[in-house]
Amino acid sequence: MNLVIIGAQWGDEGKGKIVDFLSDGADVTLRFSGGANAGHTIVRDQQTYKLHLVPSGIVSPDKTVVLGTGMVIDPEAFFAELHQLTNQGVLWEGRVLVSDRAHVVLPAYRKLDVELDQQRTEPIGTTGRGIGIAYSKKAMRDGYRIIDILEPEVFDTIPEDDREFLRRYREPLADMVIDVQRFMELKGNKTVLLEGAQGALLDLDLGTYPYVSSGCSAAAGACLGAGIGPRAVDRVIGVFKAYSTRVGNGPFPTEFSPDRDGRLIEHIRKVGHEYGVTTGRPRRCGYLDLVALRYICRSNSIESLAMTHLDVYDELDDIRLCVAYDVGQAGVDTFPASRTVLNRAKPVTKRFPGWKTSLSHVTSYDALPQQAREYIEFIEQYLGVPVDIISVGADREQTIVRRDPWTQS
Repeated sequence: MNLVIIGAQWGDEGKGKIVDFLSDGADVTLRFSGGANAGHTIVRDQQTYKLHLVPSGIVSPDKTVVLGTGMVIDPEAFFAELHQLTNQGVLWEGRVLVSDRAHVVLPAYRKLDVELDQQRTEPIGTTGRGIGIAYSKKAMRDGYRIIDILEPEVFDTIPEDDREFLRRYREPLADMVIDVQRFMELKGNKTVLLEGAQGALLDLDLGTYPYVSSGCSAAAGACLGAGIGPRAVDRVIGVFKAYSTRVGNGPFPTEFSPDRDGRLIEHIRKVGHEYGVTTGRPRRCGYLDLVALRYICRSNSIESLAMTHLDVYDELDDIRLCVAYDVGQAGVDTFPASRTVLNRAKPVTKRFPGWKTSLSHVTSYDALPQQAREYIEFIEQYLGVPVDIISVGADREQTIVRRDPWTQS
């Protein structure tokens, strides 16, 4: 079975925890896109793991993880992350594999990434990890793949400064490299969890262009990153927060406004720990945007949802979510391509009473307060997609499963 899991908002939805939780049912976790600009946090046995390149399934013992074809890999960041995992007691040797077709991020890309963003009339707010440069060079046919730095004939054509940087990584990488398509072909009955990066609203084609990532963070990217066809995908799961966040610039119709929402953003940011894993920047926060979420569900064939951070709302008297946009002359309930329209859109909200109690120890859906269940069930009705997993805390045990995603339907 091949199960795809993507972020259904602007990233930072809590995919790391959900992937870690679901990895118990997987033999292999394959990350199909992105680079070190991603940040996935996992809490297990009171220890916190912060991952950027290594797939989240690595924390599960005896599981194999693969860095797929659609990724762009900074070797320095990659091996630093593996070193940190070693320090935290994770035995990763022999369990981490790398696609020979994945592209390489070179040191000069990071500096160029920042410089280009500073030169833009409207900066995107890049993480400065060189990701966009690597993808642009890939598209221009000027990049280097993992296989290219391992083959002497190609390696000798790389500029000397870059060769000097890459030399120290050639031998350790050689022990990890695989042909992903062949690997997937020979996997037999193994279960594979295909893990995306960022969120689908940051996808290069589906997202709020140009304020997007340079890779494919939509479900379609799983096929390219894993070397499989679209008919080989059995199910797509979307992860979303009970509210919305965004890092960097770009349209955000439901963003909290001090004039309208008072100090709500401070509360959400503090309780939800809304600071970027990669950059440390405070995240922009807003109401759950059902207009955008429905667009992502439909454009990615999402048939199952995982909600995170529901517990962040525990202390609030009332909760609101966005059901449409007020764009000045009329209301719209579809997600527009126009950034002009999105920039002037105001959220049309629906109010729900808060539950005013801690959800952190709730272990079943029926044990949730009625107010929380009403909030979830409205979301399901609006989207036409079930919320099968609900996270009520950072630890993997704080997870309510209504339907096992690994169960074929």
